[in-house]
Amino acid sequence: MMRLNEAINDPDLDRTARLDALRNISGESVKVRSVGRENAEINNHIHTIYSFSPYTPSMAAFLARDAGLAAAGSVDHDSIAAAAEMIEACAVLGIGGCAGFEMRVSFKNSPFAVRKINNPDSIGLAYTTVQGIPKQSIDLSAQFLAPIRERRLERTRAMTAAANNMLCEADLREIDFRRDILEKSKYCEGGGITERHLLAAIAEKIILEYGRGKTLAEALELKLGLKVSSKLAALLADPENPHYLYDLLGILKSELLGNIFIQPDESECIPADRVTAFAQSASAIPAYAYLGDVGESPTGDKKTEKFEDDYIEELFAELSRLGYRAVAYMPPRNSLEQLRKVRRLCTEWGFMEISGVDINSSRQSFNCPEVMRKEFRHLLDTTWALIAHERLASVDGRFGLFSGLNPLSSLNLESRLAAYAKAGKNLDLFHPEESAASIAEEIFKGRFV
Repeated sequence: MMRLNEAINDPDLDRTARLDALRNISGESVKVRSVGRENAEINNHIHTIYSFSPYTPSMAAFLARDAGLAAAGSVDHDSIAAAAEMIEACAVLGIGGCAGFEMRVSFKNSPFAVRKINNPDSIGLAYTTVQGIPKQSIDLSAQFLAPIRERRLERTRAMTAAANNMLCEADLREIDFRRDILEKSKYCEGGGITERHLLAAIAEKIILEYGRGKTLAEALELKLGLKVSSKLAALLADPENPHYLYDLLGILKSELLGNIFIQPDESECIPADRVTAFAQSASAIPAYAYLGDVGESPTGDKKTEKFEDDYIEELFAELSRLGYRAVAYMPPRNSLEQLRKVRRLCTEWGFMEISGVDINSSRQSFNCPEVMRKEFRHLLDTTWALIAHERLASVDGRFGLFSGLNPLSSLNLESRLAAYAKAGKNLDLFHPEESAASIAEEIFKGRFV
């Protein structure tokens, strides 16, 4: 009989079975172990099996709670398929939950058409998140993303052909797109296909040929011409390394992807203002994902490179024009100087700040101690404001933080965020939908102002 913790993370089970396993393993004891809301970490950017990750939504929520987080949110590439399970799993565990999606958008009709913005792979294309998606907009989001998912699938199929040419030259077995990529993804359940799916398939062919250990690390340089740092070579030399596939994938993303990458067009990366307009129509929050000039990459898959810092003031003006409402960033990735500038610009342009660390590898920790530093503790409150926004807008779209019909719309953003943070902390996290309805009534009475 499958153990409950294995069932929670089984991608072959349906979400109902995973959630049932989560309820069974948690039981009443979860109420005793629930973390406090005032002084606990948060993470709003956890990837799941519906893009590329070792974790189902139920397991992502479980590990977040187990790491001491008070709130967790799923963000998948080109997919909102994790949303319902993530929200319910967080409620089972008594932590705050939210959901969104991430996609690449075009800035071709802007002053940044020929600049590298926050995307290491492309010029004029930028990562954007849409967060705080209310319940009634989940299906709308899936419909919105469907043609984008399909186009990315076809581009990945074409990149697989290029990868097979490379594998053949290196005397490695070819990838069967359907068996090795499509069937291992959750595409048929609304998930997204990403470059990481392709790179994982390449990694598996390399492991199949050379096994795990020093021989493989040496073959990367001799057979594939890839540069491998001494640190990563040591990790690959250890056949017992539990994160082996993800460490190898990180090297392939940094050193090999450029050789087979096919640039997406605007049928896949649609104009940014189309995405912000959709987000606002769905009572969700469109956020620009700040990257900043990269030094050492935490996940080992990004080279040292310059991005938007040299022209960030100009960029913020364009983000405002395009209809963005927030900026998402990850404190571990940037220097204090970088983030102080981002914070200043968010205040000047009236953008909400959203934080989270993109978890897509088993090596990554769910903890982000940087968010507990004095300079970033406000991100705890903005997370609770995001959760309140999502739950309240699920009751009535007028309660969206940026809705002109919001009963608190006359307040400035700082005051609105403070009110919503207070509302989020007053939710019954085991029954967030039911408690949101009563909190909505209280907001009309001015209780949370």
